[in-house]
Amino acid sequence: MTDDLTLFAHTNTFAGQDPVRLAVAAAVDAFAAASIEISELIGRGALAGITGAAQGGENADGDVQKDLDVRADQIIRVALKSVPYAALASEEAETYEVGDESAPISIAYDPLDGSSNIETNMTVGTIFSIMPSTAGETPFNGKGSAQIAAGFVVYGPQTSLVLTLGNGVDIFTLDRAEKTYRMIRQRVQIPVETAEYAINASNYRHWEQPVRDFVDQCLAGEEGPRSKNFNMRWIASLVAEAYRILIRGGVFLYPSDARKGYADGRLRLLYEAHPMAFILEQAGGGAINGRERILDLAPTSIHQRVPLIMGSIDKVRRIELFHLDPAAASKADPLFARRGLFRV
Repeated sequence: MTDDLTLFAHTNTFAGQDPVRLAVAAAVDAFAAASIEISELIGRGALAGITGAAQGGENADGDVQKDLDVRADQIIRVALKSVPYAALASEEAETYEVGDESAPISIAYDPLDGSSNIETNMTVGTIFSIMPSTAGETPFNGKGSAQIAAGFVVYGPQTSLVLTLGNGVDIFTLDRAEKTYRMIRQRVQIPVETAEYAINASNYRHWEQPVRDFVDQCLAGEEGPRSKNFNMRWIASLVAEAYRILIRGGVFLYPSDARKGYADGRLRLLYEAHPMAFILEQAGGGAINGRERILDLAPTSIHQRVPLIMGSIDKVRRIELFHLDPAAASKADPLFARRGLFRV
């Protein structure tokens, strides 16, 4: 345990006197402060007027807004007012907001990931990405590998903040009595051999063949080419899935599929896939869209969608191989080539 180290002390040490790092530290501290307020709001739930009900509108990308989506975005914007940023992009806004164009960073965030879980009292979270900014350049058009820092907050039984400042991944848990985050895990590394995967299996018939091949091999268990039994998980909350992978290993798949509106995936590249990929890679894992590394992709719009496959590096590499070499699954075991276990 390293719970004597607070998040503020950690960001303060990181910042030193460097202007860019000072701006990054200020942004992380602002998200931490906002998340404490959001956590309290979630904890009170209906007592604070938060029910998980739709607001009757949609966000900039067409998703139905919940009451807490709006409140969380407002809380974060207030917290970020004192932070020097060149541009600010939120899932809840159609376009990005221009700040101080001379500021050294730009910030993108999802104020409330998994908001469909609010009504059922399940895990939700906040995701953020911090990238460098240069005066005169269009913000938010760089590759994910340019990120300086990224993090996410999980509002679960504990409220925890996962953070990378580009040198490993650390996890902090909220000390509610002191209203501060304390480090509980340092330099997290994702376990490699965990026999666990997360995917919404109800969409099997819509998936591309490489995804079916991977899932078929997992379902085959000890008798299949993997020679082991797998567990399947699905929480429908990106932050919860990522946190589980950091602690226990495994892989998460939200692939593209043949349904209308899903050809390019459903998660957002800028403020969901990019920060998660940065965190997962910093913890020894991987993140791809199926065929390409997520951090090598540059968004063409702030709400661009993308497939996301992330987790233990061995499983991510296997899924990538199945996409790049369609015959790879049959090479592993010809008995399972193109045989869907869900098919007659």
